Amino acid sequence: MNETSTALLEAAQRALDSVVDPASGSGLHAAGRIHGLEFDAASGRLSFTLEAPAGEGERYQSTREAAVNAVQALTGVREARVVLTAAAAEKSPRPLGIVAIASAKGGVGKSTIAVNLALALQAHGLRIGLLDADVFGPSLPTMLGTLHARPSVLPNKTIQPIMAFGLQTLSVGYLVNPEEPMIWRGAMVSQALRQLLEDGAWGEGGQPLDLLVLDLPPGTGDAHLTLAQRGPLAGAVIVSTPQEVALADVRRGIAMFERTAVPILGVIENMAYYETSAGERIPVFGEGGARRTAHEFGVPFLGEIPIDITLRASADHGHPLVASQPSHPVSLRFLEIAQSLLNNLARAQRPLPSIRFV
Repeated sequence: MNETSTALLEAAQRALDSVVDPASGSGLHAAGRIHGLEFDAASGRLSFTLEAPAGEGERYQSTREAAVNAVQALTGVREARVVLTAAAAEKSPRPLGIVAIASAKGGVGKSTIAVNLALALQAHGLRIGLLDADVFGPSLPTMLGTLHARPSVLPNKTIQPIMAFGLQTLSVGYLVNPEEPMIWRGAMVSQALRQLLEDGAWGEGGQPLDLLVLDLPPGTGDAHLTLAQRGPLAGAVIVSTPQEVALADVRRGIAMFERTAVPILGVIENMAYYETSAGERIPVFGEGGARRTAHEFGVPFLGEIPIDITLRASADHGHPLVASQPSHPVSLRFLEIAQSLLNNLARAQRPLPSIRFV
C-alpha cells in the first residue's frame, strides 16, 4: 500500500470516529463497528462494512448515511461503498423458506452467483443451506472445494449435508463420479431432487436453517416444476447477462415462476461490465438489459455483478470470493444484493407449508 492510500485510510478512520455509534456513544471506528476498510487509489473508491448490533439494522440506517457523508468529504474519495450488516441474533425456529436461483439460459454464471449469494446471506447472520439442483451439470462441489466429499447416510435414512465455509451443502455431484455423464430421464431427475430436498438432514445441531438456497439447472423443465410444487419456494431470483439473447430466456423464466405462483424476488445482471484499472466500465455484453427487463415485468432489480478475474479464479479454485476475500469490491456488491434480497423476501413472505428441516 502506498503512502497516499495509508494516509487516506487513517483520515477515514478519524472521519468515521466523528460519527457516533448509537449503542456505545463512541466513534464508529473506536467502537469496532467498521470492518474491511479499503481504499482503491485508481478508482478513488473507499469501501467498508458497518456492523450494527443484533436486530438493529434499521436503527443504523441513518448512521450508515452519516458515515458515507463523513468519508465522501475526504479529498481523494470519489465513491464510498458502505455495506450495513447486523450481528447474528437469536434465530426463529421456523425457516424463512427456500429461495431458488434460476436462469432460463445456461452460461450466465448462475452457480457463481448462487454460491457467493449464499455466503453473503450467511454474512448477514443467517444459517444457510445450499442445494445444488443442477443435476446434469453440478458445479458447486468444484466451486466449494468439496469435489471428493461424500455425504453420510444417518440412521434415520437422512443424508448428512457437507459443511463448506459454514454452509450446509448437498449436490448430486457428491453422489456420482464427476467424470461420468449424467444420462437421466425426467422422472429420475425429479426423484433425485426430491430425495436431496426432503431427505437432507438440514439443520446443524438441531438448529433449523433460516434459508435454503437452491441452484437450479438452466431452463424451465422438470426440475423447476418439481421444486416449485414440492419446495415450497418462498421466491426466485433470476440471473441474466445484459445481452438480448439471454434476456429472452429471462422473460420465459419470469413467466414460468408467475404461472406456478412463485414470487420473483429480483433479477441480477451478471457480467454487467468489465472495469479497467483506470475505473472505465466496458459493457462487453451490452448495457443494462437485465435492469430494463426487470422494470418491464415490474419485478425488483437487485444489482449488477461485473466481469472480474478474481471472482472467476476463486470459483475455479474452490475458494468463493465472498468467503476468501470478504472486503473485495465484488464481495461487497454481493452483500448489498443479499440485503436487498432479504428485504424483498420479508415483503413477499407468506405462510409456508411445513418444510422438513431437522
